[in-house]
Formats: sequence, C-alpha cells, structure tokens
Amino acid sequence: MEALSIAENFVLVQAEIDAACQRAGRSPDSVTLVAVSKTHTAQRVAEAVAAGLRHFGENRLEEATSKIPTVAALTSPPIFWHMIGHVQSRKVRYLSADFAMLHSLDSLKLAEHISRAMTDQHQTLNVLLEINVSGEATKEGWDAYNWRDDAALRQSLWDDITQVLGLPGLQVQGLMTMAPIVEHAELARPVFVALHELREALANDFPQGVWQHLSMGMSDDYPVAVEEGATLVRIGRALFGARRVNV
Repeated sequence: MEALSIAENFVLVQAEIDAACQRAGRSPDSVTLVAVSKTHTAQRVAEAVAAGLRHFGENRLEEATSKIPTVAALTSPPIFWHMIGHVQSRKVRYLSADFAMLHSLDSLKLAEHISRAMTDQHQTLNVLLEINVSGEATKEGWDAYNWRDDAALRQSLWDDITQVLGLPGLQVQGLMTMAPIVEHAELARPVFVALHELREALANDFPQGVWQHLSMGMSDDYPVAVEEGATLVRIGRALFGARRVNV
C-alpha cells in the first residue's frame, strides 16, 4: 500500500483535531498544529508548506539553523518556527533570529541564560515552561509530579516561576509537557489533565502572567490532548511518516 502524501496526512490529522474539538466543545481555531520537521529535509518541509502547514517544530538548533534559510528560499508564505527540544545554555543566543517560540524552557538556570542573551540583543522570546507532570526520570522540565498534594514541591515550583516571570527578555506564554509513551492514548489523559489544572492554578496565583498555551500531544495521543485543552499539538510521524536519519 502506497504511503499517503503529506497533504493527505494533513487532511486526516486536521479532521482528528476538528473532531476532538467538537467533542470538547471547542473551536478548531483554538488549536495550532505544529508539524515536527526534525530530521526531515527542507524539501519535505516545503511540501508541507505547499499543503497548507505554517508552523514547524525543530529539536536541534544545529539542524534548524541550516534548514530554515533553505526552506525560506523554497517557499513564499510566512512560516513560524518552534524550538521544541532541549537547548544548551551556550547556544541560546541563536534562538531569537529564527524562532517564534521556545516550548522547552526547562529550568531557572536556562531561563536566566536566555534572559541575558535576549536582553543583550534587545529582543523578547516567547517561551513555554516545560513541566514534567508524569514523574518519568527520562523527561526534562520542572518536576511537578503530584504537584497538587506535595506542598514542598509546589512551593519550589512556585518560587522558580516567580523568578522566571520577573526576568527581562522572556514572555512566558504557558506550559508544555511530554506524556509517557503508552499503548493506548487514553492512558495519557491523566498527564494532560494534570498540566491543564496546573496551568489554571498558575493563572490564578500569577495573574500578571500570560497562560494562554498548553503544548501537549503528539502523533499517538493528540486527540486526547486536544480534548483536555491543548492549544499546540506537536505532530511528526502522522504528517511526515517515519523519521529520516539523514537530513
């Protein structure tokens, strides 16, 4: 059976998002599809742009900074790039040139490095706080497992967020998480619920912040994430097919 094109996959994924929004009583316009283009060529990204996609997510700065100008040369519509992978402190100065948003701000230390870099460049970067609500040791981000019941953990998280919100050069837009890889998407629902509830608690306690976004849900579980309030879903395989090793 011949693999579907990116355009055909886009139609299917968007239909799933629309259906999930309908089930949740949401407008489909409230969800932005971020096509995860890591390890895929600039030509493949250009195909996705031609299909109507406008938001793309990259995991590695080295790959992205070489790919982005090539894509720009191949396409004409405006494209919004999202950095969704871990960023090393020594490379944060490259973020402002290419990226509309960083999804993976995962520590106070990194926030301080980005703040200094953005201030030096007279720039402001939109960021999401990466939160580990699943408790998995392999996940990056602030520890928020059992945040509702662990008072000490909650206080530590609140203290860090207080400091992040006070840093110049950063505009916190919401939260991001990565759910565990599970056999059935429904098993990821508690993680999405926990992140949504954490966002609501932070919006209540930090009204000076902007908490509009929840970046959660990937190819295997995004309909459930949308049902639980995702505003940004990060979809790779369901759009592009299996990842390619060489770029």
